[in-house]
Amino acid sequence: MEAILDQRALVLNRSWIPIDTTTVRRAIAWLYQGVAKVVEPETYEVHDFESWSELAVARGEPCVRGVAIEIRIPEVMMLTGYNGIPRKEVVFSRRNLYKRDQYRCQYCRCQPGSEELTIDHVLPKAQGGKSTWDNCVLACVGCNKRKANRTPLTAGMRLMKLPVRPRWSPLIALRVGRVRRSWERFISDEYWDVPLLPE
Repeated sequence: MEAILDQRALVLNRSWIPIDTTTVRRAIAWLYQGVAKVVEPETYEVHDFESWSELAVARGEPCVRGVAIEIRIPEVMMLTGYNGIPRKEVVFSRRNLYKRDQYRCQYCRCQPGSEELTIDHVLPKAQGGKSTWDNCVLACVGCNKRKANRTPLTAGMRLMKLPVRPRWSPLIALRVGRVRRSWERFISDEYWDVPLLPE
């Protein structure tokens, strides 16, 4: 039961735009409180707590069981009173750094391939530099060795452009490593780089 309640459900705003994920536990609480409704992924039918709890649970289908009730696991929820899109910050990660710098060395402009690129701290860690958007850039192995433990200025090297936090924003930030197949109808595959759950 605990594992089922910790699974994720996709959250849509009132305009059916994906904005986040939540636990099944919270999704059922929202449903009961009237804060959200369940969206049936196959038919797009919308259910409140009463109509959702009246649906039959198929044999072998995961569900939450109470003393006198069985409730199907909601996979997609629509918030009834929220129509905004929360601003998400781009996570500082190797993948996003490569995307920001377009797989290009920020010193010599070459594109040798990801295996020949390294992350360079503009202000080296030894001098108090942090791993942040405005202090890290991609550098090819040769440029990184040449720069060594110096700043670009002391190494006589010039950056293509100053490193900054990307302006693009993810539509939705997943808190898990896997996506449910039923979510495909609500969000394009290009937003995900994680494997789908098997049916």
